[in-house]
Amino acid sequence: MEYVIDMRNIRKEFPGIVANDNITLQVKKGEIHALLGENGAGKSTLMNVLFGLYEPEQGEIYVKGNKVVNNDPNIANSLGIGMVHQHFMLVDKFTVTENIILGKEPTKGGKVDLQTAAKEVQALSDQYGLRVDPYAKVEDISVGMQQRVEILKTLYRGADILIFDEPTAVLTPQEIVELIQIMRKLVSEGKSIILITHKLKEIMEVCDRCTVIRRGRGVGTVDVKDSNPDSLAAMMVGREVNFTVIKGISEPKESVLTIKDLVVLDSRKVPAVNGLNLTVKAGEIVGIAGVDGNGQSELLEAITGLRKANEGSIHLRDKDITNKSPRSVTVSGLAHIPQDRHKHGLVLDFSVGENMVLQTYYQKPFSTNGILKFSPIFDKAKKLISEYDVRTPDAYTPARALSGGNQQKAIIAREVDRDPDFLIAAQPTRGLDVGAIEFIHSKLIEQRDKGKAVLLVSFELDEIINVSDRIAVMYEGKIVAIVDPKETTEQELGLLMAGGKRGTVNAE
Repeated sequence: MEYVIDMRNIRKEFPGIVANDNITLQVKKGEIHALLGENGAGKSTLMNVLFGLYEPEQGEIYVKGNKVVNNDPNIANSLGIGMVHQHFMLVDKFTVTENIILGKEPTKGGKVDLQTAAKEVQALSDQYGLRVDPYAKVEDISVGMQQRVEILKTLYRGADILIFDEPTAVLTPQEIVELIQIMRKLVSEGKSIILITHKLKEIMEVCDRCTVIRRGRGVGTVDVKDSNPDSLAAMMVGREVNFTVIKGISEPKESVLTIKDLVVLDSRKVPAVNGLNLTVKAGEIVGIAGVDGNGQSELLEAITGLRKANEGSIHLRDKDITNKSPRSVTVSGLAHIPQDRHKHGLVLDFSVGENMVLQTYYQKPFSTNGILKFSPIFDKAKKLISEYDVRTPDAYTPARALSGGNQQKAIIAREVDRDPDFLIAAQPTRGLDVGAIEFIHSKLIEQRDKGKAVLLVSFELDEIINVSDRIAVMYEGKIVAIVDPKETTEQELGLLMAGGKRGTVNAE
């Protein structure tokens, strides 16, 4: 049988690690083919080999039956292969059209012909139901729209084989539904899609076949209709995975975080948090559910000292931490797993060991009189790497070289190890595999059971319902309802998140 993509026995090595060890991937024309594996299993590496970003040490690649030497993304583009990266490759200040044509600009009379290009972009957008405005600036559109721009970029270059790398990691539930519709439309028009994902629900819903890789090796390819989430998860991590979050009944005690009448302005000086009240008690996990852009980021920035509060107060136990510096807030007993691990969680070019002490490097034994002591720093890092199963060659490896899940584990190790009274977990499992998600949920519940207060902010409604003891729904900068996760559904939460009413509920 002829495959549109036939990668045979691919081996790719990096110093100290074999990322792909003799992997074969075969994709049929007109199918959505899932590539499933744990964080760090080698999925993105394999796709970067296909896209020409990496050259393999051994193996052969056939595209539409022809053997190719693909060592340059431009060659990949000419072969009809396009890649929608997990971290978008867009210029914020440019318009949608300018981003799409970048590097392939049509000219007229020696000038870039933006008008013709915009018409082409509009036509492609209409053809695939993408609803993208060619003249909008990228910085003014939602994350979901930015992803559609990335898809259009590949289509504009004539791609008929599209690689989606973790495409739903940053999307809201509604945007995920729309993306699945877009992928089906692309396939109906004769495209073939390789979908890198950890989300078993999405594989079951949209994929035809699934290739599983584990720790750099191929485990097998299965027809999705003949499999189920349990069997796929077991193939992926090599053991049974527990999908239900196991936890006892919470026993909340005294208030740890108390927010009263909080007002926080966004970057345009408009109230993003608008008179918000919330209490989180010792021994409970409060989940915040809300559509992205309803003030969640600004709320967390105000609590952690990264953004000024304009009105209202924030107390951590009996301390007023309103508008205190981030370090002052941290020292008061707060730990923060930020929603963007690259921008706010890690210094990517620092080693794993250095990242492990970013909150404590100025304390003994990690420094004396302002001089860092590297021996205790790396001793501590090695202990945390082992305890939290951070998969890294060693503590001296740059954080940038770790997979997303292992970067997240390093952040959680650093924050939880400080034994905080109050832990903020913002999108803690974004882009992670089922094994890592299971681990992180267990750590959050462990903190709760130690009598800590936990605030969980997530766009994953099943995560909010499964992990939280109370759910606070946030809409237009306010807490509009507090619901019991045992007595609600994703549908009801979705209604409340869109501004629907359930009855007046006290937010305390």
